[in-house]
Amino acid sequence: MLQLEIPEREWFDEKTQEFIVCQKRVLQLEHSLLSISKWESKWKKPFLGKDDKRTYEESADYIRCMTINTQSDPYFYKALPRLVFTKVKEYIDDPMTATTFRNRRSGGKSGKKETVTSELVYYWMTKFGIPMECEKWHFNRLMTLIRICEIKENAGQKMKRSDIYANNKALNAANKARFKSKG
Repeated sequence: MLQLEIPEREWFDEKTQEFIVCQKRVLQLEHSLLSISKWESKWKKPFLGKDDKRTYEESADYIRCMTINTQSDPYFYKALPRLVFTKVKEYIDDPMTATTFRNRRSGGKSGKKETVTSELVYYWMTKFGIPMECEKWHFNRLMTLIRICEIKENAGQKMKRSDIYANNKALNAANKARFKSKG
């Protein structure tokens, strides 16, 4: 969980032509599948993926979706300080686990990329028997668990020939560098 203290602030709302004052507050945020699901329900587009360029309004709304303590003031998220967005991005990018993976794609599936939405992640949770309570975990930690489940499920399967060649090529390059040889 990320906890941020938002100082009191005042700004002019162009639409209502009035000054707005928001009191100092403490936000408790959680980047979770539940937060992503709420955001996707409103904006009708995937939160994850290459095309994750969001408007200020969409980004502020994701912070609203991440909030686990209640904020009833509708103006509160309209003028968040830039530092809040920076800290939220750092929190979202934090892996939240000590688990690491080799570069090889898990599961030996083809290189076809699919759009990952909250419903797909819920499917994976169901497929692997992950309890629904985990939707409140930090999202990166949940995705690590799903990836581990996928790797363990496919552990007895043979590697694809192209994966074997890529793995051997990487090992050969590392050995050449290590032993300072040309092959």
